[in-house]
Amino acid sequence: MIKSKIIAVLLLLTCAVNAQDLNKQEVKNEVIRILDSINKTKLPDAKSGDSKEEHWYDRISLRGFAQIRYNGLFSTNDKVSCEQCDKSWGTTSTAADAKANNGLFIRRARLVFSGQVHPNVFFYFQPDFASSPSTGIQNFVQIRDLYFDLSFDKKREYRLRVGQSKIPYGFENMQSSSQRLALDRNDAMNSSIANERDLGMFFYWAPAEIRERFAMLVKDGYKGSGDFGVFAFGVYNGQIANKLDGNRDLNVVARATYPFVIGNQIIEPGIQAYTGKWAFTGEVSSGITVADPQYIKDQRIGATFVLYPKPFGIQTEYNFGTGPRYNTLTKNIDETDLNGGYVLLNYKLDIKKQHIYPFAKFQYYDGGKKYEKDARSYVVRDYEIGVEWQPIKAFELTAEYVIADRTFEDSALPINRQQGNLLRLQAQFNF
Repeated sequence: MIKSKIIAVLLLLTCAVNAQDLNKQEVKNEVIRILDSINKTKLPDAKSGDSKEEHWYDRISLRGFAQIRYNGLFSTNDKVSCEQCDKSWGTTSTAADAKANNGLFIRRARLVFSGQVHPNVFFYFQPDFASSPSTGIQNFVQIRDLYFDLSFDKKREYRLRVGQSKIPYGFENMQSSSQRLALDRNDAMNSSIANERDLGMFFYWAPAEIRERFAMLVKDGYKGSGDFGVFAFGVYNGQIANKLDGNRDLNVVARATYPFVIGNQIIEPGIQAYTGKWAFTGEVSSGITVADPQYIKDQRIGATFVLYPKPFGIQTEYNFGTGPRYNTLTKNIDETDLNGGYVLLNYKLDIKKQHIYPFAKFQYYDGGKKYEKDARSYVVRDYEIGVEWQPIKAFELTAEYVIADRTFEDSALPINRQQGNLLRLQAQFNF
């Protein structure tokens, strides 16, 4: 086809030279028309999906968020703190006159790379550029998530997740920090798995319709937990993320949850449990006795109920079990019972494209935290009252007033009950 058009152009040019009565402008126009036709034939159609070559990077998306906090307003007691929550809140110093820094603090700075790189393979990689080790030097880069989902059917209802990811235990633990209303997760459920993550292998199942519902509950601003299946079952190291396993025992976890539509409302009940053995690798102080530091019983069961805010919402969870805990009388770390939970009341107010979420939360926990110094003993009774304002999708501002009553004791602080109030602020940027 192209060859015949070129011959036609040459013949036309020959005729133009020999024919004196032929209009030169007409010849010029005809030549341009034929050359344009040749070019269109050679170039792929940009509108045609068949002719466009797909590259590997076309399947990968990039998003992220960052949080900047300030905890220095109206604090009545600088010794009220929460090590697992926010290292810029209060101080754990044993000095009698210790004061908290409470300066501006980058709580999170995360990028998420993800994509369906094959019809049956999805990958997810999330580093955090604001990890805060206990040395006081801030903003280390650390892997939060790195996993692959291998699906077994076209609808991707059955998936096997391999890698470092969230352990399917608890609604608030599964809920992204970018979605959560309260600035920190509750002590009772979050004390099960620090940073909510570990290295493991998990099976997830959910019907395609429910997977779409999970996505809608996040996308439309109802503060969903994301898609972690209707049913989940798996094994993991049990040593928390970014640490080598401390023993040869794998923890086992299972979870079942379902978001029901009832009229205009959506409710989601759930139940979850895990069992395993905790291994101390360096958290125990000199002189503290542990009966079996590599194989301490660590198991829990918890229940969840969520009424999504349409416009009023309720979120509550409670769990109980057995785990290591510091004994202030014997200076031992014992296997003891633990229990605790929280209740969160919230409201979703839409003003044009703006969203406002007033909320109130009460939490209680009586137990140890295995990953803190000497399996630190806790009794927590906190009240939080706050509001989140989203004027645009790219920006959120949260103000939260905390009324805290926290007892946290270890070998350095054997008698330590702290009570106090403060106002906490957070600016979040989504991109």
